[in-house]
Amino acid sequence: MKILITGCAGFIGFHLSKTLLKKNHIIFGIDNMNQYYDINLKNNRLKILKKYKSFFFKRCDILEKNKINKFVKINKIKIIIHLAAQAGVRHSINKPKEYFKSNIEGFFNILEISKNNKINHLIFASTSSVYGDYNKFPLKENYNTDNPLSFYAASKKTNEVMAYSYSNIYSLPSTALRFFTVYGPYGRPDMALFKFTKSIINNETIDLYNSGKHFRDFTYIDDIIKGIVSIINKPSKDKVPFNIFNIGNGSSSKLSIYLKNIETFLNKKAIINKLPLQLGDVIKTHADINKLNKYSGYKSKTNIKNGIKNFIKWYLKYYKF
Repeated sequence: MKILITGCAGFIGFHLSKTLLKKNHIIFGIDNMNQYYDINLKNNRLKILKKYKSFFFKRCDILEKNKINKFVKINKIKIIIHLAAQAGVRHSINKPKEYFKSNIEGFFNILEISKNNKINHLIFASTSSVYGDYNKFPLKENYNTDNPLSFYAASKKTNEVMAYSYSNIYSLPSTALRFFTVYGPYGRPDMALFKFTKSIINNETIDLYNSGKHFRDFTYIDDIIKGIVSIINKPSKDKVPFNIFNIGNGSSSKLSIYLKNIETFLNKKAIINKLPLQLGDVIKTHADINKLNKYSGYKSKTNIKNGIKNFIKWYLKYYKF
């Protein structure tokens, strides 16, 4: 099967591309290789993907609509998995325009390309952040998401609404996936696991927001990938062919416990600077994953202890400690 993956050099895009290549799919990857975080990490992910003969990479931005449209048309692609976006809640507070350009205008281009090329299934990344500070747990897909706490979350909520309208007007089969705090090997350096690990090893102080008292549904990368793969060939058959699913672990863990696991596997204590809750952050996330389980059989299999252990093993090897 020919599949286009946008953001293929990103954390989730890399792991998804590798998994699908191993399953003998033909993967067309695009990425703008921006420098939001360490470009070397992106290049090293890409080097791994380029070892596969059925991987074809094009460096371009999702704002370059005509270039991508031509790429999709020439290669007769019928499935698009859209993971390219400007990520990060905190960064969106200072640089909202970057999120508007990439996450809203860029997503509009992907919708137009999908419509123009009669795509069989458009799957795209949303986020648990769309739930805002909704405090009825676990979080279900039918809960109100009209009160995002950050512009990043607002941009992803906008994607869901835009996609629904295209599904309704043009019968474009599309599925939004609300990811819950993804972590694992080759992860993003701006996320807690990576930052905490690096700081502990280097004897640097960790900024622990809300004194580590907030909770997250930490979801290991392998579980996220299984969830995506489980719905590739299952677009909605409804009159409006649109779906939204949570992909999470289905449980919630305290950040301070998460940190203790990192300390345990590094056999070293963190130097902690306790800070108040960061603007735009939510206190708790906890996914209800029953809808996806009923639809595709999805189950999460990795607990945080094993997930953190796997990440630290990768980190020490990758950075040659």
